[in-house]
Amino acid sequence: MSTLARVPDVDVQDATETDSVGGVRPRLVARPTSTEQVSQLLSAAAADGLVVVPRGRGTKLRWGVPPRSVDVLLDLSGMDRVLEHQAGDLIVAAEAGTPLAAMQDTCARADQRLAIDELVPGTTIGGLIATNLSGPRRMAYGTMRDLLIGVTVVRPDGVVAKAGGKVVKNVAGYDLGKLMTGSFGTLAVVTSAFFRLHPVPETSTWVSLEAGSPSAATETVRQAVHSQMVPAAVEIDAQPGRPTLVSALLEGTEVGVAGRVDQLLRLWGDTAAVDTQERPRGFPRESESQALLKLTCAISAVPEIAQAAVDLGLHARGSAGTGVLFAALPDGTPPETVASALERLRERTTAAGGAAVLLDAPPEISTAVDAWGPVPGIELMRRVKERFDPENLLSPGRFVGGI
Repeated sequence: MSTLARVPDVDVQDATETDSVGGVRPRLVARPTSTEQVSQLLSAAAADGLVVVPRGRGTKLRWGVPPRSVDVLLDLSGMDRVLEHQAGDLIVAAEAGTPLAAMQDTCARADQRLAIDELVPGTTIGGLIATNLSGPRRMAYGTMRDLLIGVTVVRPDGVVAKAGGKVVKNVAGYDLGKLMTGSFGTLAVVTSAFFRLHPVPETSTWVSLEAGSPSAATETVRQAVHSQMVPAAVEIDAQPGRPTLVSALLEGTEVGVAGRVDQLLRLWGDTAAVDTQERPRGFPRESESQALLKLTCAISAVPEIAQAAVDLGLHARGSAGTGVLFAALPDGTPPETVASALERLRERTTAAGGAAVLLDAPPEISTAVDAWGPVPGIELMRRVKERFDPENLLSPGRFVGGI
């Protein structure tokens, strides 16, 4: 019997098919409820040479590349408490399994928020950190890397480490938080984190304009991004056979937003209007069976990259204000067609100072396609992995370069 079963007060059960990670089924599922239990579980797993993959609510478990193997799925959904909210200091702390929506509800009681959009319903704090996911408001507030001020992690050998703290200006150990953000759970298991908050604005208004194509929207995007209206977000939504929608989000006081809306309407002309419709602001796909790409580029190249995606038959949507787009291929696209589209977009985004990666897809696609492509600094990343996880027991193969 695995030593995991002897960790006190921890639920350890046989895994089922629903516990698969990108099509790879683990043997066991362990459900800790504290950092101490995570430490004990990882220590026991390391002693037995067991491969561990952490999971929050499983909303992004297919992202990246399927792991080479999984012995233990570390289910953190039981670690779902908001630990602390200091409204006067604009900070909040929560456990890794806490749903973002639950933490936002707590902060909203003081008219505050973590300025991260929930693109995937059910996303947890740990999942946000692991994937560095952010949405439209990243233009004004930054990404998870910018809002994370403290973190508690457990190394693969069971050692607990902390960095940062409750005070926004405290930068001690800040690099550890940066390393965890976007690491896809390959370096350590995040068990809790501190974030800085922002006040909820009095009002928010979207102003939108339709253009004939992404290329035709170039000047509209440029005007919004570089305008003095200080938009919180500038989004573009482009798909084959339909007009391209450019939208700007204005937030602040009611009087201030009203004046900025009027300025933007005058700048964009008669075809612009206040957007009263509930439009999707998340991923441009209707089904999880559609392959989803993430495209990054210089801000000035966003219309060009969106046009390239549309020309290949993809639906592209994302932040024209930060150069981060998501693009979905039609449902049923075979792996070889996904690979071809990804390669062509990789050429265009690389030339525009960015990259193209396969973010999410069914296993039959993710196992057949080069998801990450060439990665600058890969040797440094390998050395970091070696330092944190020399036995390669934590999420092996899920990240770039087989890390």
